[in-house]
Amino acid sequence: MEVAVTGRSSQRKWWALGAASLCILAVSLDGTVLSVALPTLASALHASESDLEWFSSGYLLLLAAAVLPAGLIGDRYGRKKLLLGSLAAFGAGSVLCALSPSPAVFLIARLLMGVAGAGVTVMALSALTVLFTEQERPKAVGVYEAANFLALPLGPILGGWMLSRLWWGWVFLLNVPVVVIGLVVAGVLVPESRADERPALDSPGIVTATVGLVVVTYGLVDAGEHGWSDPTALTMMAAGVVVLAAFVAWERRLAGRGGQPLIDPALFSSASFTWGAALSGVGGLGMVGLLFVMPQYFQAVQGADTFGSGLRLLPLVGGLIAGAAPASLLVKTIGAKLTVTAGFVLLGVGSLLGATTRVGSSELFVAAWMAVLCAGTGLILTAATAAALAQLSKEASGIGSAVVQAFQKTSAPLGTAIIGSVLSAAYTAHLDLAHLTGVQAAAIRSSVYNGITVANQLHSPSLAEQVRCAFVDGLNVSLFTSTGIAAAGIVLTLALLPGVRPQPDKQPPSRGTAHAQ
Repeated sequence: MEVAVTGRSSQRKWWALGAASLCILAVSLDGTVLSVALPTLASALHASESDLEWFSSGYLLLLAAAVLPAGLIGDRYGRKKLLLGSLAAFGAGSVLCALSPSPAVFLIARLLMGVAGAGVTVMALSALTVLFTEQERPKAVGVYEAANFLALPLGPILGGWMLSRLWWGWVFLLNVPVVVIGLVVAGVLVPESRADERPALDSPGIVTATVGLVVVTYGLVDAGEHGWSDPTALTMMAAGVVVLAAFVAWERRLAGRGGQPLIDPALFSSASFTWGAALSGVGGLGMVGLLFVMPQYFQAVQGADTFGSGLRLLPLVGGLIAGAAPASLLVKTIGAKLTVTAGFVLLGVGSLLGATTRVGSSELFVAAWMAVLCAGTGLILTAATAAALAQLSKEASGIGSAVVQAFQKTSAPLGTAIIGSVLSAAYTAHLDLAHLTGVQAAAIRSSVYNGITVANQLHSPSLAEQVRCAFVDGLNVSLFTSTGIAAAGIVLTLALLPGVRPQPDKQPPSRGTAHAQ
């Protein structure tokens, strides 16, 4: 039956949004904490370099691959059920990580957390469509994105502090109390909902979409580690694109025959949904590289420790929240097209300023351009996601949210691969290592950290300075690349994203209706 989900108070839905955001915080914290825990894991678990790569990339692969099936399962069986079940599985995976006796067990736990994380992120986003009207969604998306942003510095800060003082397992057990609180609060406040007409299980679509996303993501991760000329990376990306093309062809054929595809092609008849989802991914490309390069700059160039590096990321989250905060008002006032365009302009300005960074640049200058760049990203992500959700019906909120998440989750490894490969190429091009042995030169080229280590072993301040200058040159080139991404985003937004503003509600503000069980 259909019942209103207004509850006893008009404020209840905002508390429910807070519960969903808390669930997102638990998942987001894990991704940022792992980045500072890898050196410790190498020693504690006797993990190889390959193991460490898979701890991160395996999680990303399953997170990207599971978003579309998660959307379908939520629409079919109940979105709240999937949210709570995924959150519980995520907590179990965190405990298993902390208690892992070997790299193999740790990797299994990471894969479980990737699948569970997909369910949490998709269902939390779909809750916005169920709970809020079109006019309210930009503000709700801003709150949702803020929870994602908060984890960016919080993970490294907490993780760095805990790793320096406590047993390494507490870094992963940190998720457990957040998960427990999320389960209780979401269980009480988030209403159950599902599609009135249960979607069919499109098995060929699920298989091809999952395989395609896994293979493409694997290729992107490999390109980020070994460069865009790596045969494995190119082969995997090409194969993934072919599989995804087959998925699209199958979905169109199934829809044309009157069947129920995993993703109804009619979803993409809305330019607001299609380009809102795509541009949210493009916005992430310009910023995600910062999470890859800036900790290296702070630690290898400026000499900060892990904890200090996390503190220096605070302007990043401050900028993201500063950009997300006014997005709702701007979308209502000038429309999504101009709001997203303004976000890309800020991203481009911040990138250009960042491209003038030097080895001796002040912390204030670095904080300023990071804040400007991330303010643009916060504006883009919030406004573009709100545009994608604007015309999304409650009936298709699960799978529609999954499509948005697929764009955003794929943009993370793509952005890291682009920025990482550009930085690596520029870094090595600015090194003069003719006077060193082959082993020493190879170590320095592999990373700035190894470069500083070799310089210290040789007691060569001049070599250390050369390594730092070469890395900063690479940083500057990568930020010019972010400027190019911002310019492309401006063109795409002005050309393709509709400028329609949210329509005022025709009824008093409410959550709308959802299928209650």
